[in-house]
Amino acid sequence: MLQGFLNTETALPIEAGENPDVLFDLGLLFASGRGASIDLVAAHKWFNLAALKGRADAIEFRREVAAQMSAEQIAAAQREARAWITSH
Repeated sequence: MLQGFLNTETALPIEAGENPDVLFDLGLLFASGRGASIDLVAAHKWFNLAALKGRADAIEFRREVAAQMSAEQIAAAQREARAWITSH
């Protein structure tokens, strides 16, 4: 078992962006706080990307996370998702 801190932002290989399951799992990680602090903006971003890559259940998860967020947080998550798409 990993003991320590894994920075998922820098550890994610570019190829993982092709796999909607990996993106969905990152959404779950940040939404649940398992292994990282709960970060709804990051969770929304990863669920959004997973949905864009074809993971249909990510849409409902993104909706549930969004219900707990402010409009500013949702806008930030959308900006981060667009920036990730541009850089990958």
